[in-house]
Amino acid sequence: MSRIDRYLLAQLLAVFAFFSLVLVSVYWVNRAARLFDALIGDGQSFWVFLELSALTLPNVIRVVLPLSAFAAAVYVAIRMSRDNEMVVLQGSGMSYLRMLRPVALFGVIVALMLALLMHVLMPLSRAQLTERQVEIAENITTRFLRAGEFLEPADGIVVFLRNVTPEGKLEDVFLSDARSPGTRVEYNAASALLVPGPQGPVLVMLDGVALIYSEGSERLTTIAFDDLSYDVGALIGPAGRGPDVRELPTRLLRDADSATLAPMGLTLAEVRFELMSRHAQPLLAVVTSLIGFAAVFLGQFSRLGAWRQVLAAIVALALIQLVGNASSGPALRDAARAGLAFVPVGLGLVVMGAMVLWVSWPRRMRQRGRI
Repeated sequence: MSRIDRYLLAQLLAVFAFFSLVLVSVYWVNRAARLFDALIGDGQSFWVFLELSALTLPNVIRVVLPLSAFAAAVYVAIRMSRDNEMVVLQGSGMSYLRMLRPVALFGVIVALMLALLMHVLMPLSRAQLTERQVEIAENITTRFLRAGEFLEPADGIVVFLRNVTPEGKLEDVFLSDARSPGTRVEYNAASALLVPGPQGPVLVMLDGVALIYSEGSERLTTIAFDDLSYDVGALIGPAGRGPDVRELPTRLLRDADSATLAPMGLTLAEVRFELMSRHAQPLLAVVTSLIGFAAVFLGQFSRLGAWRQVLAAIVALALIQLVGNASSGPALRDAARAGLAFVPVGLGLVVMGAMVLWVSWPRRMRQRGRI
């Protein structure tokens, strides 16, 4: 590696680290604020908030790294152009394509970081996050059974209890169920217990009475009971769900077939596209870096800056992303088309090559004219 390559690479990595720190902080704080409101409002502790926030960091970093790579490449290119370093390099005979070599190496380094996230950290963090969310959802006592408050955990459901003992016994329980049109059922019990059930928690009410009122007949029916079970798992949603394809490790995605995926509720096309995406998305860091750096070549020096070139690069990346989103539809329906995940990468390389040809062609024509 030449001294110029080392210089450019050092500049790119330093600026990339700064932008990554800033963007990750902003993005994470925005998501953490919403997560804090949801968890603390449901009675969860601050440590649960910290744990879930940490589990969301890999996904935040995955989103931010390509943006930071693009921003770093643009910033370094603009600074070199402003300080006339770009002019010196061109005067020494270095072509535009040669100047992109350290940028490509920088993109490869960022791509390796993304590959580690996509293949290792992301599946692990998503699986752990889902497991913790299920545990929190099953913790019905902290979520919607709080003493001394009238709570509405679901539409048409009102719950009140006077006290919760340290042993978990609920005292003086009132539950009103008006989910069925034209019928209201109210339960009053001296005490109740939460016990696990096959579909989630079950509330077992002891020594109480059920009042059933029918609006059509205007009749009130009273039923006394010694014990009565009420499925509260339906109020908080299912305790579990099928696995998300993004939670599965890469090894399982590579070896999966239709027979093993059927019990999971997944299709072979989804798995193949996810596998290809994990290989393709890190390469987008290389593409965004090259496009960001090459975009500054498109215009001559201007006191107004290079905002036009940067805007053109942003539009090009947005169009590439739109094409990638459009190509994901056919790939998710047909496993044989999983390779469409690489369409944004290929299109990005074409755009970058077109940028380099655009700025190199007039220069070659001028040199031929002088001869």
